[in-house]
Amino acid sequence: MKTRQHLFSRRSFLADTGMGFTGMALSAMLFRNGVAQGAEAGGWAPPTGKPHFQPRAKSVIWIFNIGGVSHLESFDPKPMLNQYANQSIDETPFADIVAPERVNENLLDPVKAKREVYKKIMPLQTGFKKYGRSGIEVSDWFPHMGSVVDEVTIARGMWTIDNNHGAQLTYHTGRKITEGAFPTVGSWVSYGLGTLNADLPEFVVLGNPSADCCGAAYTHGASYLGPQHAGVRLKVDPKDPLSFVRPADETLTPEEERENFGLLGQLNRIAGIEYPHDQKLRARIKSYELAFQMQTAVPEVMDLEKEHPEIRALYGLDQKETQPFGEKCLAARRLVERGVRFVQIFHGYTGNAGAWDSHRDIVKNHSKLAKEVDQPVAGLIRDLKLRGLLDDTLVVWGSEFGRTPGAEFRDKSVNGTGRDHHPHGFSVVMAGGGVKKGHIHGATDELGFHAVEERHYVTDLHATVLHQMGLDPRKLEVPGRKRLERDFGEVMHGALA
Repeated sequence: MKTRQHLFSRRSFLADTGMGFTGMALSAMLFRNGVAQGAEAGGWAPPTGKPHFQPRAKSVIWIFNIGGVSHLESFDPKPMLNQYANQSIDETPFADIVAPERVNENLLDPVKAKREVYKKIMPLQTGFKKYGRSGIEVSDWFPHMGSVVDEVTIARGMWTIDNNHGAQLTYHTGRKITEGAFPTVGSWVSYGLGTLNADLPEFVVLGNPSADCCGAAYTHGASYLGPQHAGVRLKVDPKDPLSFVRPADETLTPEEERENFGLLGQLNRIAGIEYPHDQKLRARIKSYELAFQMQTAVPEVMDLEKEHPEIRALYGLDQKETQPFGEKCLAARRLVERGVRFVQIFHGYTGNAGAWDSHRDIVKNHSKLAKEVDQPVAGLIRDLKLRGLLDDTLVVWGSEFGRTPGAEFRDKSVNGTGRDHHPHGFSVVMAGGGVKKGHIHGATDELGFHAVEERHYVTDLHATVLHQMGLDPRKLEVPGRKRLERDFGEVMHGALA
């Protein structure tokens, strides 16, 4: 029988029993980089915090629009929709596109083709213009994104397996909501690489995430990787960015509070020696230590007033419509600038399916929401480039699926002014971090229904993000956890520079 000493390394023991604030900080840094964890039976050890190969990016800003953005009215225009507007799909040369067998072909789990719901072709609800040297067409609802189109790759051949809003969880984990919680792409980055800044979380979440219907906290969770790799939700408010980073007793001096945390760390570490494999205990110890360090670091990051007025205006902080999301994008830049590995930004929380879910009146819906995000995201890309950070920062902009080429007719309230959910083909935009500039990757068919060229399931996007961060998903093994082949994804090499 192995003794406890054989299961616990000397370095881990010293880190876990380090006295005072120095030992506490050392322990937190070692833990977060996967060093100060007990070895498992069989010789497995967690990642070392080092990439598997030379990375192209140091950080990721992952922007998620809740509800399903129409690819047809954003980054994938289809003139045929105007040519055959208001006609039945059965009366066009493309009737076979929505045949049930073709619809099912693009899904791992077959669904009933709702052809009768959206069989009447809906014309494009906005115009498009060509922008930049690349001449890529972008919707009139996204003129600011058009102005930076020479910096981005638009992946037009994405698809997913859920035709309802559980696809929000699928987008982040690769699995359907009925399968439960699995690690998200941000948690894999945290697990594989650890932190570049011991005073800040390696995985930060800004904005309200998906609602209970569609994944909730699971969309930024870590599942079996452990709570220390889940996203930490922060608010863009220097006075109250996160409740636990404020001192419980604000009358204490920093020196007094440090002494309290030192004692707390010693007591917790005694328990840690007795229970070296208790992940929840270790995560709690880490959270106490990180909370102390964050009391200064997080409010400073969230103090956007320190930014030059021109930079604030670049993100739209001087306009009512763009200020809320612009603040999140600017905060994201400040976080990656300080070494945060993964920043996940949500837009469109409603407590239900999401604001972008435009079953009716898509013109009013999408034009308003596009106004809220267009300038902030474009401003983020411009600002990162201005500071020399774009090469090292991968920006990803997307939603759980697109919208149908046909108008939706379901009842009196859904009467042809909107589009239904569409998992068979949609678009994701990427910038920086080693992706091609001014590039279109993949395509949908003439009506924007199926992904037909460079087709990519959502985990291909995950694999691409991990690859650019220097990680091989197949080397991020966890004992006792068998992953499906589709969980690993395939790198989108055609989108990379």
